[in-house]
Amino acid sequence: MAEPSSEDRTDSLGISWSDTVRFVRQLSHDLRNDLNAIELQSAYTAELEQNDELKSEIKRLREMISGLTSTLQRLSRAVDDVTPNLIPYRAADFMEDLRTKVDHDFPKQSTEITWDIQLQDSMMNVDPQLLQEAFTELFANAFRHNRGKGPLVARAKIDNNRLHFTLHEPKADFDLDTQNWGREPLRKISQRHYGLGLRRVRAIVEAHRGELRAQYDPKASTLITMLTLSVSGRSSKKI
Repeated sequence: MAEPSSEDRTDSLGISWSDTVRFVRQLSHDLRNDLNAIELQSAYTAELEQNDELKSEIKRLREMISGLTSTLQRLSRAVDDVTPNLIPYRAADFMEDLRTKVDHDFPKQSTEITWDIQLQDSMMNVDPQLLQEAFTELFANAFRHNRGKGPLVARAKIDNNRLHFTLHEPKADFDLDTQNWGREPLRKISQRHYGLGLRRVRAIVEAHRGELRAQYDPKASTLITMLTLSVSGRSSKKI
């Protein structure tokens, strides 16, 4: 009888997602404590040291420690539960705020986005910060992962009391299964990216009672990400 592969043996463990989350949280917490202690020690060393060159190197060391601490904080947030604080928010205002953030976070790439926004004067009940995080992650992924030639096209419209947002990404080569889009964390890992972004997007969207889907159009060589959210009527804001 053939010996099971290491992958088979690993999969047979059947570790639950909740156990994985607890592990990531605890590991991140422990490492951040160690990094904080190192940062404090390096700050104390910098105060004692008089040599400017060495003080400069200690400063660089502290910046590296701070960067790693931030990475661990983002990792903990990526697996954390999503509990939105919902407030009334005008859909058009949200999309305008999103465009401003995308321009800020991606100053070079944002000029390559074509926006088509037709939101009328509708209201949503959302957590703007969380929801903006989800939308921004979609753009980050589009810029990061095997983007093809041509602009990104972002469309938003209201139909049947729903906000329908689609992001069209040119992709010449695409072989991923979109059926479980955002439901398979840790599948695709690279340096400083751990396959948690789409899972976080889905968690945020579903916490808002919305839906996240994706499909690939091979004829147009385009990946289309679709996000829908409920709207709650027209605002009383006068324009």
